[in-house]
Amino acid sequence: MRTVLIVLFDGVQSLDVTGPLEVFAGAEAHRADSYRIRTASLDGAPVRCSSGLVLVPDHSLAEAPAPHTLLVPGGRGTRNPDPLLVDWLRAHGPGAARLVSVCTGAILLAAAGLLDGRRATTHWAYCDRLARDHPAVEVDPDPIYVRDGHVATSAGVTSGIDLALALVEDDLGRAAALTIARHLVVFLRRPGNQAQFSVQLAAQTARREPLREVQQWISEHPGGDLSVESLAARARLSPRHFARAFQAETGTTPGRYVEGVRLEHARRLLEDTPDGVEEISRASGYGTPEAMRRAFVKTLGSAPAEYRRRFRPAPAG
Repeated sequence: MRTVLIVLFDGVQSLDVTGPLEVFAGAEAHRADSYRIRTASLDGAPVRCSSGLVLVPDHSLAEAPAPHTLLVPGGRGTRNPDPLLVDWLRAHGPGAARLVSVCTGAILLAAAGLLDGRRATTHWAYCDRLARDHPAVEVDPDPIYVRDGHVATSAGVTSGIDLALALVEDDLGRAAALTIARHLVVFLRRPGNQAQFSVQLAAQTARREPLREVQQWISEHPGGDLSVESLAARARLSPRHFARAFQAETGTTPGRYVEGVRLEHARRLLEDTPDGVEEISRASGYGTPEAMRRAFVKTLGSAPAEYRRRFRPAPAG
């Protein structure tokens, strides 16, 4: 049996606690004696979440059982953490077989020195702060979660569920994780390297209407002619002026934006439809399966067929 200890503190984000907790509790219901879940605050007193919800812990940290998995959630309470909490993490974190953070819980792990020399992530809005305040941490702002040895960090809120499902899959197998995902009505398919944002959310929205219309056109027509010349004509600009204006207003080049949209479209079709790779490559603007394969291997590290095998939900029943 693996003891999962979730650390509580005033200002914690309730979903950072309850999301992973429900995953591990589901695993325990699926397979008895797989997890023992406990919560603990510094002094054992109830804590008030950032939403106002009050949580009553099982223990004080001093009395809590030694954890196999030590999970540190995020929330407003990480902005000015209690030094005693950071000291406890510094002293007891190294003894856990697995260290996990959700959202800005990574800031607490970093403050305790537990992320030094490791790759980590956190909520996108706090990645710059984490990198600035803790230069010994290699901060990756893009993935929904990062695993570096026995340390795993995740991005905002719901990514904690994705990470917890991945940990259950490690411990109990894919079938158990899939059963829990179905029960929670979530997909067991988001890989850790999936971006925190879709392409459209990650890029800035252009200020000028013609460029915004081009962004929308790209999203709706990934299989169309998306050359700079074609897009410039749609925006009624010269190709050079269009390329310069697009990058200035969105923060990325037209080519990179198109590549991201096409990859995202192809991934969605692989996950959600039975369409063949050749058909998907045409619909996504790659033209040939080989061109799509190169894009997948370059960006995701796996070919389309392998991606589908790993991340398309299994049929129910």
